[in-house]
Amino acid sequence: MKQLIFSCMLILTMLACSYGQNTITFGHTTSSAAAQKIGMAINAVENLYVDELNSNKLAEDAIISMLEKLDPHSNYMTPEEVKEMNEPLQGNFDGIGIQFNMLTDTLYVVHVIPCGPSEKVGLLVGDRILQVDDTLIAGVKMKNTDVMSHIRGPKGTTVNLKVLRNGEPKLLNFKIVRDKIPIYSLGAFYMIDETTGYIKLNRFAATTYNEFKTALDTLVRQGMVNLILDLQDNGGGYLGTAIEIANEFLQQGSLIVYTEGVHQKREDARATNKGAMQNGRLVVIVNEASASASEIVTGAIQDWDRGVIVGRRTFGKGLVQRPVPLLDGSMIRLTTARYYTPTGRSIQKPYENGNQESYAKDLIDRGNRGEMISADSIHFSDSLKFSTLVNKRTVYGGGGIMPDYFVPLDTTFRSTLLGELNSNQITYKYTTRLIDSKRSAYKTQYPDFKTYNKDFAVTDQMLNELIESYRKDTTINKEDSLSEERIAKDLVKSASLLKAQIKALIARDIFGENEYYQVINKIIVPYNQAIEIISDDKVYNKLLSLPAK
Repeated sequence: MKQLIFSCMLILTMLACSYGQNTITFGHTTSSAAAQKIGMAINAVENLYVDELNSNKLAEDAIISMLEKLDPHSNYMTPEEVKEMNEPLQGNFDGIGIQFNMLTDTLYVVHVIPCGPSEKVGLLVGDRILQVDDTLIAGVKMKNTDVMSHIRGPKGTTVNLKVLRNGEPKLLNFKIVRDKIPIYSLGAFYMIDETTGYIKLNRFAATTYNEFKTALDTLVRQGMVNLILDLQDNGGGYLGTAIEIANEFLQQGSLIVYTEGVHQKREDARATNKGAMQNGRLVVIVNEASASASEIVTGAIQDWDRGVIVGRRTFGKGLVQRPVPLLDGSMIRLTTARYYTPTGRSIQKPYENGNQESYAKDLIDRGNRGEMISADSIHFSDSLKFSTLVNKRTVYGGGGIMPDYFVPLDTTFRSTLLGELNSNQITYKYTTRLIDSKRSAYKTQYPDFKTYNKDFAVTDQMLNELIESYRKDTTINKEDSLSEERIAKDLVKSASLLKAQIKALIARDIFGENEYYQVINKIIVPYNQAIEIISDDKVYNKLLSLPAK
């Protein structure tokens, strides 16, 4: 228990020292007095409480309870959670180099990472892994996290797999030496037409800028003049990465973002003169799941009138967290400052006393207010008005970035059937089986993506086979299955989207991620709206209040 008292005292001391001060004043009480109070309380519990206690658990509960009163983003993380959080941001992990999906209790390989350990030994997309070392993983309802714990391991260690491959009469044995596996931040990049490029970013990790710069330079060599940057569903990541990417679009000296807090002096980040996309038209696509670093990039581009923002109001996560590592490998992520856009807008949406429940329900509340469907349902007070720094357009603070061109949530293809197919992975299961039986034929018939994109069509017969897969799927409770009447009605509504999904999934398997997005983006409304805007000088200039050419 004395160790517990020391831990709590250490936490408060570290927080004080991290700001270069001996004490932090809160009203009439200093942190040293607060530490003494906590120590006295814990000492009383240690010496007087009726039952035996788990000191570590008590310390965790105390820390968690304290942080919950602050704000929605200050939190405590166990050593395991710290490791899990860092992997996608650090950009690599130790493993065998595959992406997989569990379908009907069977692990299907959906992607083999180029130059990784699995590719080197000949593992293929569509292979089914039945056993890892001595552990059977097929037909045992194992969770993805449990499967990963068997497959992943330290670099240099060996794992043995038993694999079922279509067309092979016997199980194949693979001995794979684990290695460092990169996690890519870039979803896709390609040329839409002769002068317009497209880049989709999934996160802002340690490796993101290098990936982004490589994609940008590649597209410029292919003739790109204008760019659509897709940040939809990008939840953010490292501040430094956001600054590097925003720097590619802004003139030297332009303020990108600044941070400030009661105990943190204002710190400015400004653009250098090395940006490769300081000219040319730029459209950024965002939605309600674009957060943090995504909002920093978007806010800077909007405030400097550098490009048009298309989509829906972003999430509104503008609090800066500083990691405070603890002795056992756990960590406190403590909010120390706020992000502000160049005009001085706070990105953070309102919150009340760290109320997690109401904060988490914010997106639901937005939907209930009609914000996802109509821009007219979004109201800003005059106190939240700001002017952009070049063209003096009106933009708004109050949390999140409001786009220049609003695109409502597309409900055109939505139906109960579509939800059932997606939530139960029926479309994915069907496509996996289809590719498994026709991969060789598809590769022969469509030797390149251009031919595939032009000539391949999902037929009504394939849709009927998909629906039959839904009817026969043993993982769905038949009492919950849709009626034939409802299936027929919903299929009419969702047919176009289902065909696009099937075609895109086949393209991903045969060609890759870029090709998947080239297919699926054709039915994504914000993407098509972005193309219309970036292709029309008159519309683009009007949205930015530029003089007509």
